[in-house]
Amino acid sequence: MTAIIIIGVVVLLVLWVISMYNGMVKSRNMVDQEWHNVDVQLERRYALIPNLVETVKGYAKHESETLTKVTELRTQAMNATTMAERAEANNQLTSVLSGLKVQLEAYPELKANTNFLQLQEELASTENKISFSRQLYNQVVTTYNNKIQIFPNNIIAGMFHFTKRDLFELSTTEARQAPKVSF
Repeated sequence: MTAIIIIGVVVLLVLWVISMYNGMVKSRNMVDQEWHNVDVQLERRYALIPNLVETVKGYAKHESETLTKVTELRTQAMNATTMAERAEANNQLTSVLSGLKVQLEAYPELKANTNFLQLQEELASTENKISFSRQLYNQVVTTYNNKIQIFPNNIIAGMFHFTKRDLFELSTTEARQAPKVSF
């Protein structure tokens, strides 16, 4: 009888460990999935930027410094190898794009150009999707981090090498500030 109780306890313990492990794997996979969703929107942004820059070049010749900065940051973001580098480059790109949008308000003929309007609308839509994707990513990362850090999950997480993930956050003061308006 004692042996049956011991076997029953061991089986329950094994099932509990399996359940916790599977829950952590699901959470980790959700983090990866949401990062890829952010990545999809960032790639869409990268595809739109060259078209926007070319359209603006014809109208805003003296904004070439800003356009060059946008192009450089796009390349930097696309070539980033780590999540932190990519997040940082994209935060800077978001800041510069916001500044460019404000600067371009001074060009009524550009604002009337249908190609520009369509590109601007697509970029604005993409920026909203990026923002939503970042929020969802951070939510999933927080859930995952909580899951692997609370007791007794942290014991199982440590045994199977589940590691904390970083949130997608603004790391520069420039990215936190509103763009400067200069005409």
